[in-house]
Amino acid sequence: MSDPRQPVGIDALLERVRAGLDRVEAAEAFEAVRRGEALLVDTRYAALRERDGLVPGALVIERNELEWRLDPTGSHRVPEATSHDLRIVLFCDEGYASSLAAESLQRLGLHRATDLVGGFQAWKSAGLPVTATGTEG
Repeated sequence: MSDPRQPVGIDALLERVRAGLDRVEAAEAFEAVRRGEALLVDTRYAALRERDGLVPGALVIERNELEWRLDPTGSHRVPEATSHDLRIVLFCDEGYASSLAAESLQRLGLHRATDLVGGFQAWKSAGLPVTATGTEG
């Protein structure tokens, strides 16, 4: 067994984390949300949302607030954080940071937390709904 205190590169860490996730493709995430079986959470920062748009119905919680907002026992939770059994599908821009974030949520007891393979870019490439942000000129 490896020593958890030994340094590991990000690629190895990402591979290890993803091995513990039941990651979903864009079409599967879309259907799970449509059926009310999953909460879709956008962890991208504001500049990316403004640049590329939003996924209708996705809850926006930037990465730096994620654990506080989705812990169902936390004092700063969002109303949607109803239980540790909630299926949460996170997405970032390309599906890297969201894998690490999903693993962090699992450590909080949100055992069904996972992420979207390829992130927002995969969602958009699959032709799934995206709305422009409200930029007035």
